Amino acid sequence: MPHVFKQVLEKLISEKAPGPSPTFSVLHLLHAIELLSEKTIGRDKLAENLNIGEGAVRTIIERLKNAGLITTSKMGCSLTSKGMKLWKEYASIAKKVEIGKNELTLAKYNFAILVKNHGNKVKSGIEQRDAAVKTGAKGATTILCKKRRLIIPSASENVAKDFPEAANQIFKLLKPKENDAIIIGSADTSADAEYGTLAAMWTLINDC
Repeated sequence: MPHVFKQVLEKLISEKAPGPSPTFSVLHLLHAIELLSEKTIGRDKLAENLNIGEGAVRTIIERLKNAGLITTSKMGCSLTSKGMKLWKEYASIAKKVEIGKNELTLAKYNFAILVKNHGNKVKSGIEQRDAAVKTGAKGATTILCKKRRLIIPSASENVAKDFPEAANQIFKLLKPKENDAIIIGSADTSADAEYGTLAAMWTLINDC
């Protein structure tokens, strides 16, 4: 059954508008909703947090508002109940955290994301790595939870033994369960690491 949040965000990103093509992706929409789920944010701060220009953030705000997902006021932008419902659906299957350096990280900045019950969607992990690199990350490693053990397809049948520090961080921060997928994305900037990890995650929900 397709995820509603995926359908809504991809519809918003595909909308045609006058002028040049948008300089943002579905991942920026998702990250905007994540930020707004925590507090009301002004346009300038939103642009800064999303790492995009003012014109792009104006378009994002306009599309989210027209879809009934946010409201705007002098205080800034806030999620509506519809927007919060969409966010909660996404948050029920995905959890993203910043993660420290370990044997599987590739650069200064690193994020890990757990995608609940989507381990069966992983083929070799190359699809996730390629999506992360295309978005600006140095790379991404996909890990699966199978029979209470973390594995990396074609690389490790026992992450706890081969990469103990990484396994400890994953278990402590994300608490994976059977058939969960975990992706660690790395980059030279925090924004590239975060968007790279989100891009890798999006490949797993893309064919739901």
